Amino acid sequence: MKKLFIQFPVLLILIHCILTTAQSPAAAPAPPGPPNVTAILEKDGRFTIFIKLLQSTKVADNLNSQLNDSNQGLTLFAPPDSAFSSLKVGMLNSFTDDQKVDLVQFHVLPYYLPQSQFETASNPLNTQAGGSSQLLAMNVTAVGDQVNITTGETNATVSNTIYDENELVVYQVDKVLLPLRFYVPLPPPPLSPPPPKKAAPKDSPAYSAPVDSSSTKCQSRRVIHAMICVLLALAAVP
Repeated sequence: MKKLFIQFPVLLILIHCILTTAQSPAAAPAPPGPPNVTAILEKDGRFTIFIKLLQSTKVADNLNSQLNDSNQGLTLFAPPDSAFSSLKVGMLNSFTDDQKVDLVQFHVLPYYLPQSQFETASNPLNTQAGGSSQLLAMNVTAVGDQVNITTGETNATVSNTIYDENELVVYQVDKVLLPLRFYVPLPPPPLSPPPPKKAAPKDSPAYSAPVDSSSTKCQSRRVIHAMICVLLALAAVP
């Protein structure tokens, strides 16, 4: 009986704690942050080369900032390591730093394009690399679940969807998308017009050709000689 009396207060304390916990409101879950492009690709594990390009060109930072600050969303076409292995030997290293930036941005559409809208998309699709430039755009055709991408240099296929949430969709493509800009020479810049000629100052005298003094003296002698001849002829007349 004494043992039961000692345990009874403990039981009351436990019941009070349970009731208090049940009555307190649950903490609201923290809102999810914007998706991180490289984290999504790292989780998959097959995009090591593309991740290095995203990071070395600083394009990854720009994409994550856009996802955080904009409501337009993004569409990313990610080639796996096997797609880079299919490129010609040394091709990737032959690109300049600016070309590598263009190459990565060429795999990005500056808006959210779910797979259900591929069939109604209006070609050409402007990429993050070149705005409305035809040499930095791509065409997409979709028949059922088959989605093909053409760039003028590369014909690729969308293999599957890696991520589709929070206005970001990441597709896996079976080839590295090479922009036509890399293989078509740009037209030469227009020639600049010749500089306008400077007008002569208003105060300066008009230019006149120099006078040849020797020629003037010769003409004067001829005139005098002719006049003398005329006078002599008149004097000889009776």
